[in-house]
Amino acid sequence: MPVLRGPIRLAEAFALLPAVRRALPKARFPFERPAILGAILASSVAVRTIRRSRLLSPGMTELTASAAALLPAMLAVRGPNLAAYHGAEHISIGTYENDAPAPKEHPRCGTQLIAPLVGASMAANALVANVPRPARGVARLVGTTVAIGASIEVFAWTAQHPDHPVAKALEWPGFEVQRRFSTAEPSPEQLEVANAARDACLALET
Repeated sequence: MPVLRGPIRLAEAFALLPAVRRALPKARFPFERPAILGAILASSVAVRTIRRSRLLSPGMTELTASAAALLPAMLAVRGPNLAAYHGAEHISIGTYENDAPAPKEHPRCGTQLIAPLVGASMAANALVANVPRPARGVARLVGTTVAIGASIEVFAWTAQHPDHPVAKALEWPGFEVQRRFSTAEPSPEQLEVANAARDACLALET
């Protein structure tokens, strides 16, 4: 089910969170920190304000709104130790896949969705802006779903064609976010935790 399979898998991933909370009652997700909850609220207000403003061109309006919507996620990954554990995860998985020491940046990290998702969201929201106001809410929901699905299809294509010039161009923003912001070099202890988690996941598949 092209386009729909991405949002469905994403919904499955979010459905796992309550199970994690039940199994680990003391665990706290990054988005539960007061600062992140505040950022989510501020981002929502900012996106709504930007879209209602007439100061920018339609393209710049959507680009600015997309950037504002990404801020909470960017803040979340900079939480205490989270960037280092994110890097440890990438190193652990990359080392297993390549049978050689891997960097803290990984080509299948969710940050690789940034470029296709921003582009697809801009196109979808530009189309929604022409829909009559009574139907705009439903149209925005459909547009967002299609944008997510399309961006995940592009993401999968880049993973399958890593040497293609277009794939490299699409991956560049994600790699830069990982390199400069969302990952950090882990300690040996953090890498040990990542390896243990990886091996536990692999054991479940055998």
